[in-house]
Amino acid sequence: MAGIGPISQDWEPVVIRKKAPTAAARKDEKAVNAARRAGAEIETIKKSTGGSNKAASSSTSLNTRKLDEETENLSHDRVPTELKKAIMQARQDKKLTQAQLAQLINEKPQVIQEYESGKAIPNQQIIGKLERALGAKLRGKK
Repeated sequence: MAGIGPISQDWEPVVIRKKAPTAAARKDEKAVNAARRAGAEIETIKKSTGGSNKAASSSTSLNTRKLDEETENLSHDRVPTELKKAIMQARQDKKLTQAQLAQLINEKPQVIQEYESGKAIPNQQIIGKLERALGAKLRGKK
């Protein structure tokens, strides 16, 4: 061991640090109070609609005026009277109830009831099923 100097460490010290707080953590009440105690500068900004339940554009706007001036009547198409009567007639000719017809076409009885009362929005697939089950042409010219 002669000729060898004193034994020393070649290592660098390892420092483990926590990562910096995220934006949400910096806004946390605990973090703000800790910063106040430490004497750090704290910037507070009052938002214009902060703490209120109002939308940013709560005043009457261009869109609101356009909606008020709108005169077009927008509504869904309903089952025409001819189709209602044709479905009822064909069902009664086959001596079926609404529930039985609904079961034949794999739909709920409420669907048949809506079609016969005229409240349903016409669906071509359902009308096609009704035509096959009743053996009658319901759409188009007779």
